[in-house]
Amino acid sequence: MNPEHKSRRVAVVVLGDLGRSPRMQYHALALADSGMEVDVVAYAGSPPLPELCANPRIHLDLFDAPGTGLVPGNAHAATLARMAWRLFRQFSHLLWTLGWRLPKPDFVLVQNPPAIPTLLAALVASRLRAARLVIDWHNFGCSMLTLKLAAQSPLVRLARWYERGVGRRADRHLCVSQAMRAELAEHWGIPGAIVLYDRPAARFVPAPAAVRTDFCRRISAELGLRCDGDQRPALVVYPTSWTPDEDYPLLLEAARKCEQMINRDHQSGAQRPFPDLLIAITGRGPLRDLYQQEIARLGLKKLHLRTLWLSPQDYPLMLGAADLGLCCHRSSSGVDLPMKIADMMGAGLPVLALNYSACLAEQVRDGETGLLFADADQLASQLYELLREFPAAPRLKRLRDNVQSLRPLHWEEGWKLEAAPIFAV
Repeated sequence: MNPEHKSRRVAVVVLGDLGRSPRMQYHALALADSGMEVDVVAYAGSPPLPELCANPRIHLDLFDAPGTGLVPGNAHAATLARMAWRLFRQFSHLLWTLGWRLPKPDFVLVQNPPAIPTLLAALVASRLRAARLVIDWHNFGCSMLTLKLAAQSPLVRLARWYERGVGRRADRHLCVSQAMRAELAEHWGIPGAIVLYDRPAARFVPAPAAVRTDFCRRISAELGLRCDGDQRPALVVYPTSWTPDEDYPLLLEAARKCEQMINRDHQSGAQRPFPDLLIAITGRGPLRDLYQQEIARLGLKKLHLRTLWLSPQDYPLMLGAADLGLCCHRSSSGVDLPMKIADMMGAGLPVLALNYSACLAEQVRDGETGLLFADADQLASQLYELLREFPAAPRLKRLRDNVQSLRPLHWEEGWKLEAAPIFAV
């Protein structure tokens, strides 16, 4: 414990489901481990990490999320009025909580996005309490808004003006990539942001071969797939939050095309039949029910798409036991990096990742620790070529060996190097 931090206090603000915000939970744990008292203000929902709840220095202030109040492309006055009222209530609640009800913080650490109304409430509360405001830029709220509205919409332009204006008044900044750091400096007037990469927690490690086999057979049986003798399906894991910045139509089209390749292989009388292939899509979110219906309509026989929810305890085990990881994240800004890739790499898992931007090279070495794809045809070919000789799969083994030969920093180590100095003075 650092005596210098003994009496310091940090308010960690997440205007989202805390249990589905691993980076902010890791922040809280790291701050508490450094000797600070931590107040976490966030939505209740999915269970937080057990160690977060058990830490005596971390105090959870959770409240129920309001209705979504989403603005459609042809938003009418009533919809806008409901949304404005919802935002006012959120702003008032955050300001009251941070500005008066909680003990005085030395720092307010806020996740962005969402920017509205979080940034303004955190800024006002910070100034009222003479605290330093630290923004952790995961992405840009205005770019996320373009997933629902046209990029030139007045609302999008207004959101960018607000986010940029309020963001520039923060005292310190963290961000998730070098590309985002450059974007903040060149186009947002925010120089000097510190890059704190998403990194795996210490619990994300490769599973021993016997554990991998047993887990894959168990999860296959639970999902209704046959496991004859020592044979088991090849397991591809796709962690997702079921949000619009994931390209699910691309995944479904790739699955359909890969199934066609497998059928042609079977019809040609190949000596070695293609194995069953299970793509386990984990997580919860607003689009899950819609795409479950789309998956059912595909009628696939050899390639199996299954959705499931994993507890915080089972999720690292799934990543450590899988044969291959998959990421269809399509960044709204082009400068954020998906945390799930860091988790998969920590578990020794090579990744097939949608190549949405050059910044992805900060996470994945194409051809060495994973493969990048641009469209459904390319993803289908990669799945087919990597797994056609499963379980031998020499190319997949080479990728896996490359990932496991790395010694990536864990979150705790990276946080001490990159983020801790921000909270030192």
